[in-house]
Amino acid sequence: MTAWLLLTLAVALQDAPSRDCSDPQTQSAMTACAGAEFEQADVALNAQWNETLAAMRARDADGHGTSAGDAPGYVDALIAAQRAWLRFRDTHCRTEGYVARGGSMQPMLVASCKAMLTRTRTRQLRELLHSMTM
Repeated sequence: MTAWLLLTLAVALQDAPSRDCSDPQTQSAMTACAGAEFEQADVALNAQWNETLAAMRARDADGHGTSAGDAPGYVDALIAAQRAWLRFRDTHCRTEGYVARGGSMQPMLVASCKAMLTRTRTRQLRELLHSMTM
């Protein structure tokens, strides 16, 4: 039983995705690296989101928000835009993954797409914050 367990562990470790993403050689390593790239992009997005959201809350609190019959306040508009963007990102990237639908490459394509769009959204939120503080 111990020999079987050691053999199973050795095979699992051999097949485990490499976190050295400088030159991944297997599909599982490429998928793991794409997933890690998305995770990093998502962490950066969440940090920027918190900063931008705080600035929008401050603008609303300073009286720059809604008035009778006016458009939504900064926070409401930002949250609505972010929710719509998340739906767009996830649906769009799922569609990009369909190029390899059912194949081992599909998760990598989806993760890579999400990473790219998430980095773009992070820049947009940073630019929005910058424009509000000018």
